[in-house]
Amino acid sequence: MELLTPRPTSKAPADWFTGDVWWDVIYAGQEPSRARLNLVRFSPCARTDWHSHALGQTLHIVSGVALVQARGGTIIEARPGDTVYTPPGEEHWHGAASDAFMEHLALWEGIGDPDVPETVWLEKVTDEQYNGPRTRRTHP
Repeated sequence: MELLTPRPTSKAPADWFTGDVWWDVIYAGQEPSRARLNLVRFSPCARTDWHSHALGQTLHIVSGVALVQARGGTIIEARPGDTVYTPPGEEHWHGAASDAFMEHLALWEGIGDPDVPETVWLEKVTDEQYNGPRTRRTHP
């Protein structure tokens, strides 16, 4: 067993995000583990760029209201306790609603091949896309 040394909080790169976003790397597995887990904090209106993950991604909302959209889909409003899964290769974005900060845990896996990116970053999410139609999914 090992108590891992925490890494310092760092600001997310503007090349991948709009607005102020900060993250804490909680876990970055070393072979044979490929798991990645970050706690990500978004200021109001902040969001990722469009992107996809080679092996998918799971988001668990900790606080605030998250906005999550797959390419061509409706924006989903996710709230604390909600978990959102995006399958491998699905282009999507996620971020905070306009009126509050939002935190989520982001879980994904590395590829294990240094020549294949685990995340493919695409274009910025426009304000028109960010302000598109929204839905609040209810649990069955």
